[in-house]
Amino acid sequence: MMKKLFMTTGLILASSHLFANTMVDMKTSMGNIEIELFDDKAPVSAKNFESYVKSNFYTGTIFHRVIPGFMVQGGGLDANMIEKATKAPIVNESGNGLKNMRGTLAMARTSNPNSASSQFFINVADNSFLNKSAMDAGYAVFGKVTKGMDIVDKIVNVPTGNYGMHQNVPKQPIKIISVQIKNNK
Repeated sequence: MMKKLFMTTGLILASSHLFANTMVDMKTSMGNIEIELFDDKAPVSAKNFESYVKSNFYTGTIFHRVIPGFMVQGGGLDANMIEKATKAPIVNESGNGLKNMRGTLAMARTSNPNSASSQFFINVADNSFLNKSAMDAGYAVFGKVTKGMDIVDKIVNVPTGNYGMHQNVPKQPIKIISVQIKNNK
């Protein structure tokens, strides 16, 4: 019986290691943020984000929209507020059961539910109104901050203003210096 228990425990530990979610390090001009991608529950969105990470797309982009009590958005514009060319949009996975809670990452999109590409946001509050409902397609959560939420809180509290047609833009650019995958699958 004891031998069987050890074998079962070993298999459980081995299988949980095989299915570990991807961990990502994001270095910003305000500090570092560690992110866990929910590969298991948001495979399309997580893989999409990971492909942008692997191509170094996020290097040199900024957090271009910062709203206290709501979220910080980045991953698509450079420090001159010029939008970078992206890959094709992905399908909205907002029905995956994950909720827009403080510290979660979700895909930014237009009014078209299936328009998300590179841009993402980090919720700085519980934003249940962004979840999928009978009346709203919702915003797909695909990860969470595991370390560095204090950095996100610093980002959301910087002075902002208007920049052309953009609102809530940090007056001093908050740059994404690099984003790297920590664990290899």
